[in-house]
Amino acid sequence: MQDQYNDSNWREEYRGYTSSRYELDLLENGPRSLAQSWMMQALHNKWKKMKGYKDPEPPDCSSTFQEWEKSIEKYK
Repeated sequence: MQDQYNDSNWREEYRGYTSSRYELDLLENGPRSLAQSWMMQALHNKWKKMKGYKDPEPPDCSSTFQEWEKSIEKYK
């Protein structure tokens, strides 16, 4: 498993990488709408990419119909 990263102060770190007034205002005051929350998530993803952090792969939860059929046999 990948080491966990500390993103508790990502907003302060990211301020040094941007000069956009909109982004700086968003980082300081937080989102006030759905679109701004999407932008905040985009900024967080950009920060993670700059730092080299990657999200873990989701688990493989796939199964076949035959496996499912076998699993419900006990309920019949």
